[in-house]
Amino acid sequence: MTAVLYPAIDVRDGRVVRLQQGDYARETRYADDPFELASRYAAQGATWLHLVDLDAARDGGYAQLDLLSRIKTATSMSVQTGGGIRDETGVDALFAAGADRVVVGSLAIREPERVKGWLARYGAERVTVALDASCNPDGEWQLPSHGWTRASGTSLFTLLDEYLHAGARHVLCTDIARDGMLAGPALELYGQLLARAPQVQLQASGGIRSVDDIRKATTLGCAGVVLGKALLDARFTVTEALDGVASC
Repeated sequence: MTAVLYPAIDVRDGRVVRLQQGDYARETRYADDPFELASRYAAQGATWLHLVDLDAARDGGYAQLDLLSRIKTATSMSVQTGGGIRDETGVDALFAAGADRVVVGSLAIREPERVKGWLARYGAERVTVALDASCNPDGEWQLPSHGWTRASGTSLFTLLDEYLHAGARHVLCTDIARDGMLAGPALELYGQLLARAPQVQLQASGGIRSVDDIRKATTLGCAGVVLGKALLDARFTVTEALDGVASC
């Protein structure tokens, strides 16, 4: 199966931005309008989009329903989206606006029983569990929450096992230290995750800087790759990335 590429659009104050290592004080703003950028990615051949409300990821209250609906109406892309999802009302609103898959991050860490219930209610194909991790000085992978701004003390591998037992299929994992840094993907971490859970559709996120990085992640077994800063900085296009994956 060919890996899915997920061009990422992170929105803050209505603008396309990228953060470095999840730090809201280290923001790069881009001139692109989020809708126009999504349309450009679609024109380049993207079949999926990864859309994040950064303000909501930290503070709650997803506010991109209109943007989501416009993208779904104007393009043929499937969209996975998240940021600040706190309850079923929020999930239902996203699906009503056209989301194909809801990404749950902070709540997946703070209230796993609730999110397991969503997997049962909506189905594993409609929920992406985002387990974004930082490696502490002892070499343990921990999961911060609230847009990566608060420590949770929760272990990545422990929580992954819980979600696998609950039937999770789509898991997105970002090595936060690499996010927005163009430092290459966390291949060693992804190898550990896939060895532990070969059945999961793992999405690699953070650090992708070249088409070769995409090939390495997909060859390792990642089912998807999220592409952020490298696309915005024009290191390659979606079309070039798709051609690179097709050659694997």
